[in-house]
Amino acid sequence: MRSAKRLAEIRKLPCVRCGQSPSQAAHSNSSKHGKGRGIKADDAYTVPLCHSCHSQFDQYKLGSRGESEKLFEQWLVRVERMLNQTDKDIF
Repeated sequence: MRSAKRLAEIRKLPCVRCGQSPSQAAHSNSSKHGKGRGIKADDAYTVPLCHSCHSQFDQYKLGSRGESEKLFEQWLVRVERMLNQTDKDIF
């Protein structure tokens, strides 16, 4: 799934790791989320990361592949809560 709307909403949020802005929409690096050679994961599996954190995440400098997947899962839960709260604030 590709969603320009979700990516735009993700970019509005601060970095889920360090809190800095601006952030980038960082896709999951896990094959269970659709990641493959030359294929980005589904846009539903994106979190906001600043440039530095995004680079470290993609290069596995934040931990092993398994540790990175666990981190991403935690971030994704937090980001979904943030997005849901933002939606409620609009109405």
